[in-house]
Amino acid sequence: MGIKRFYDAHVMPRVITLACGQRGIEKRRREVVPLAEGQVFELGCGGGLNQALYDPSRITRFAGIDPHAKLLEGARERARAKGWDHDIREGVGEDIPFPDSSFDTAVCTYTLCTVDDPDKVLSELRRILKPRGRLLFLEHGKAPDPAVARWQDRIEPYWKPMAGGCHLTRPIGASLRGAGFEVEPLGQAYLEKTPKLMGWMEWGVARRAGA
Repeated sequence: MGIKRFYDAHVMPRVITLACGQRGIEKRRREVVPLAEGQVFELGCGGGLNQALYDPSRITRFAGIDPHAKLLEGARERARAKGWDHDIREGVGEDIPFPDSSFDTAVCTYTLCTVDDPDKVLSELRRILKPRGRLLFLEHGKAPDPAVARWQDRIEPYWKPMAGGCHLTRPIGASLRGAGFEVEPLGQAYLEKTPKLMGWMEWGVARRAGA
C-alpha cells in the first residue's frame, strides 16, 4: 500500500474525527443535533461524534451512512449500546440507499465540504425526507468576507489532499436554497481560535420548500 493510500484509509479519517470534535465545534453540535426527532438519518455518521448528543427520548429509529468502513464499526457499537433500532451502512451521499420519504429528520454536520457532488447529495437528502421533514445542518464553507474568500480560493488546492477532499469554498445557505430547501438559520460565525480560511460556519434547519 502506498503512502497516500495508507494515509487516506487509516490516518485521514481519524485526523478529521479529532478536528471535528474540538470544543468550539461541539458547542455548535449541541445547538443542532438534539433537535432531531422521529426516524433519523445521519449523513457521514462514521465518526460517531453526534451520537452522544441526540435526545434518545425523541429518536424512534436511527439510520446513517459513511464511506469509511472502519469508522462504521464504532458507530454501530454506539448505536447498539443505546439500544436503538438502527441501520448503519457503508455508502455515499450521492446515492443514499433508502427509499423516498423515509425520515422525519436528516442530520448533516461537517460533511458537505467533502462530498464529490454536493448538489446531488442535497437532492438525495431532500428525496429521503418526509414532506414535512427537516434537515439539520452544521457546515463550514465559503466565507462572506471577500479577502478571506480570495485566500480560500488560493489555499483550497493544497488543503484538499491533506483534509480528505475538504473544500473551503463551497457556499452553504445558497446551496441549500438552490436544492429546494427553505432555510431557517440558527447561527453564522467564524470558529474561535481557528484561521478564518477554515473557520466560517453556518448552522440551522432546512425544510423542503413548499411543504
